[in-house]
Amino acid sequence: MFKKILIANRGEIALRVQRACRQLGIRSVVVYSEADREAKYVKLADEAVCIGPAPSSQSYLNMPAIISTAEVTDAEAIHPGYGFLSENADFAERVEKSGFVFIGPTPEAIRTMGDKVSAKQAMIKAGVPCVPGSEGALPEDPKEIVRIARAIGYPVIIKAAGGGGGRGMRVVHTEAALVHAVQTTRSEAGAAFGNSAVYMEKFLENPRHVEIQVLADAHRNTVWLGERDCSMQRRHQKIIEEAPAPGIARRLIEKVGDRCATACKKIGYRGAGTFEFLYENGEFYFIEMNTRVQVEHPVTELVTGIDIVQMQIRIAAGEKLPITQRSIERRGHAIECRINAEHPYTFVPSPGRITMWHPPGGPGVRVDSHAYTNYTVPSHYDSMIGKVIVHGDTREQALARMRTALSETVVEGIQTNIPLHRELMNDSNFEAGGTNIHYLEGWLAQRKR
Repeated sequence: MFKKILIANRGEIALRVQRACRQLGIRSVVVYSEADREAKYVKLADEAVCIGPAPSSQSYLNMPAIISTAEVTDAEAIHPGYGFLSENADFAERVEKSGFVFIGPTPEAIRTMGDKVSAKQAMIKAGVPCVPGSEGALPEDPKEIVRIARAIGYPVIIKAAGGGGGRGMRVVHTEAALVHAVQTTRSEAGAAFGNSAVYMEKFLENPRHVEIQVLADAHRNTVWLGERDCSMQRRHQKIIEEAPAPGIARRLIEKVGDRCATACKKIGYRGAGTFEFLYENGEFYFIEMNTRVQVEHPVTELVTGIDIVQMQIRIAAGEKLPITQRSIERRGHAIECRINAEHPYTFVPSPGRITMWHPPGGPGVRVDSHAYTNYTVPSHYDSMIGKVIVHGDTREQALARMRTALSETVVEGIQTNIPLHRELMNDSNFEAGGTNIHYLEGWLAQRKR
């Protein structure tokens, strides 16, 4: 096992990794920007090193500064958290070439799954169900593009091969708009991702977003830990997540879960990862794989009792998975609400000083957050300041616990989206379970009237 790990991230995930290290008896080094000097995880770290000014390009995305810090602090491994450099194959490669262990997949696996075209081809080979679409990147010939779209059937969606997070996508409903949409998406993709390749898929009208959590070690042992429903989202950004996904037959989940585990073996995957699917009319369709720990990992931890971050560290240290597929038991239901520093309905960011921070408690309640009273939320990064997660024996009990937890949560001095969460927990359609990925935006539009 490692003696010291450098945490190359910030916010709640930096604290989450730090706690996992402490429980494993590992010393932690955190890097931080000048804007995060007063963060809780900086105060709690065994060692903390400032690596640059507030802009992430000069700090959390500064590869030489992070690797130099690992060198001067004698860290043995680097945990990238999520976001920033966590899915950057070049960073993973530089970490390993510098003599450190990257706590994540191999650079090759990150590259394969980071490119949406190669990822889809790998999944088709592994028998994972995919959305009907083009067999790779679209050609230059407009006539061929039109032929492919006709074969798929409208509406179609044009996606950037190197995109993610909801960026680099365009829905096309008519043939007249097709070629221009492809050209525009190509230009945007080249500018945003340095890769102008695009591909085409059937656009599913009202799907749910369901994902499968996997763990794989370097000894070809792979397990899947169950599914999460992340359909409550706005502009492709998740707001509420839960496990298990309500209303989907277990045999369907088990079938797709087993195929995800098989796919991990075929691509030589190592570490924690998430297969993301659209689910519609009883069918799963693969859309992408996230080659890192997810924001929503706690709901899976609560229903399985497995510490996913500790597993990442153990796998990176060369250990075999201490669990088998048969030994995994999923119990009860978990729900997570992302707490963001923003207006609850306009979503305008609300950085500033938190004058009062009172997190909830009680049976089945967990709060993952780096915030505290008098903490100043910086304006330079993502607006998420924490997560409230609850677990119950049933979904109904989990909903009741979340309503109570949100009613106890006090954050003053800044605006948060807690009022939005309180309303959604009492929404009859969410209570029933199974809302699709467009539901929240429709709900918000209706609320404005």
